[in-house]
Amino acid sequence: MHVRKPALSVGVGLLLAGCAIWAPSVQPGMSRAEVLSRLGTPTAVVALPTGERLQYSSQPAGQTATMVDLDASGHVLQARQVLTATDLARIQPGWSRADVLREFGPPALIDHVATWDGDVWTYRWQGDGGMFYWVYFDRAGRVGRTQQGMEFFNAPNRTRR
Repeated sequence: MHVRKPALSVGVGLLLAGCAIWAPSVQPGMSRAEVLSRLGTPTAVVALPTGERLQYSSQPAGQTATMVDLDASGHVLQARQVLTATDLARIQPGWSRADVLREFGPPALIDHVATWDGDVWTYRWQGDGGMFYWVYFDRAGRVGRTQQGMEFFNAPNRTRR
């Protein structure tokens, strides 16, 4: 089957336009009730010094986590998708589990590896393709290090010969 590039470009453009129509927009100044009517029930609500944060996470299967920060009167200060290279790079050694949960929501997976004596939290995110971001906690529940890697879909099983 032969597909022309112009036809493919138009199809992709229409698909993206359709996504924009369905994507709920949250703007500064909106009320908490307006956010809930557009985005639904948050996956978590976190108290902040100046108000609260509504977390909308698509983990474990998705690659997004949107944080909607509200002021003390219940109006939107900002809304942003935080599973990005820039935001994930903010995680520093010494952060607590509560710090990471507040900033990024629940991970896709909590696991252990033989080379680390503590929990390893995995976040799925979209970079140059599907990505993982691992947060390594020590026994005291503090971030010891972080690492990112590629997520491979349908990768061949390398143990077979």
